[in-house]
Amino acid sequence: QVQLVESGGGLVQPGGSLRLSCAASGFSLSRYFMRWYRQAPGKEREYVASITSDGGRANYADSVKGRFTMSRDNVQNTVFLQMDSLKPEDTAVYYCNAVLTSNYWGQGTQVTVSS
Repeated sequence: QVQLVESGGGLVQPGGSLRLSCAASGFSLSRYFMRWYRQAPGKEREYVASITSDGGRANYADSVKGRFTMSRDNVQNTVFLQMDSLKPEDTAVYYCNAVLTSNYWGQGTQVTVSS
């Protein structure tokens, strides 16, 4: 069955970096547009970044543009989110998303930015 498993979250100080991974199984990720979302406590889930199936183009929310970089490795069937210059307002649970015949989400990985 289709599964998305995020990893790489943790506690980091402001200005630090983290690299999130989302490993896909049950389908070939290379055929699909992939997205990252995040949800902070008490807030709605929001779009963070997306990438085309071939990895040739990525788009970002204004709030992360210039700090986050989304990439993919279709051989590993994995997408990544490199997060640099992290801010406290980046604290959230981060989810990867794939829209196949249905909308699939991973379980999320917690990112906490705090001194």
